[in-house]
Amino acid sequence: MTQIATVERILDDTHAEISVPRKSACGHDCEECAGGVSGVSVYVKALNTVGARPGQKGVVESDTKKMLKIVSFVYLIPVILFLAGYLIMLACNTSVAVQYTAAVAGAVLGILLAIWYDRRVKARGGLSFTIVRVF
Repeated sequence: MTQIATVERILDDTHAEISVPRKSACGHDCEECAGGVSGVSVYVKALNTVGARPGQKGVVESDTKKMLKIVSFVYLIPVILFLAGYLIMLACNTSVAVQYTAAVAGAVLGILLAIWYDRRVKARGGLSFTIVRVF
């Protein structure tokens, strides 16, 4: 996955802190709607082998496979557990209230798992970014 980032500061000889503008998941121009995420940037550590300096913009690459794994876990697990809770209770011929309660409990469990996974990924270094060129 490639993105355009701005070099904020140099951390050491081979690493820099970069800011990457957060993109909307819906693909729309959030600055023009009420999405409320205009101007939001993510600050991360990146491998700087091209000698980028603060203020320069450049192309940054990250591991697409790892990114897709994180995204699928964070977004799909709550939905899958929501549906599983509902369908299991439906198969047990329980009341509608129990089915909905199990579905909500599954979604909450999925969200808690996503939070745990996010903290685990961050503790292990998170995603790795590399500045591949500057302009």
